[in-house]
Amino acid sequence: MRLRGRKGIRENLESQPELVVLDATPHRGNWKAFFGNDNPIYVELGMGKGRFISQMSVRNPHINFIGVDMYDELLRRASEKARLAWEEKGVDAPPNLALLRANIEGIETMFAPGELERVYLNFSDPWPKSKHARRRLTHERFVSKYKEILNENGEIHFKTDSQSLFEFSLNSFADMELVMRNISLNLHKDGPREDLVFTEYETKFMEKGQPIHRVEVVIGEEALRQHRARKQESLRAEAAASLEQDDSED
Repeated sequence: MRLRGRKGIRENLESQPELVVLDATPHRGNWKAFFGNDNPIYVELGMGKGRFISQMSVRNPHINFIGVDMYDELLRRASEKARLAWEEKGVDAPPNLALLRANIEGIETMFAPGELERVYLNFSDPWPKSKHARRRLTHERFVSKYKEILNENGEIHFKTDSQSLFEFSLNSFADMELVMRNISLNLHKDGPREDLVFTEYETKFMEKGQPIHRVEVVIGEEALRQHRARKQESLRAEAAASLEQDDSED
């Protein structure tokens, strides 16, 4: 991606230490100190211009969010979006959001084991050539890193417009014997899912009628326990409803 940044962009980022983090190393294992609380931490890897992560932080004030990207210009744009999003709440600096300049390749150097609760992968580069498969953010080498830094409630939420990347990702998760739920091949086929926050790309694709693919991957032990409990409860409810229908027919 080529981005033409404004003059003085680095100075702009350095002037926002309460929002923009240019070096994750001092915060590894201590991100809760940066936010000043013990709330769960959700991270978006490849945040782009920051619409998704900014809106998520506004909608969920009791969760801490970190948007990660490697381009200064994208961090600048994201910082503007974040401040505008919170301005409507009468807040100058988002209290539960950090924008981190970093290369995702080194994610294990940014976060300690068990430090995160959720990883968002939104419209990641599909790297369509087979020889570039290892660069896909749902490749096993990346997912193994996510598993390490996610806690007992850990999940991965993945969205893409690329059918080939989605197929690759489902196979990647399955090969690692990970539990998947809420798999959707056309997320907005019945109309926009207003319960979800859209990225800039997502809005464009929806306007063009392109299907959005989505899946949630359950990683942590407690998240798995809750998932299985809900599944069992759903099965019991279905069985009870079936018995009730049989009785009424008799």
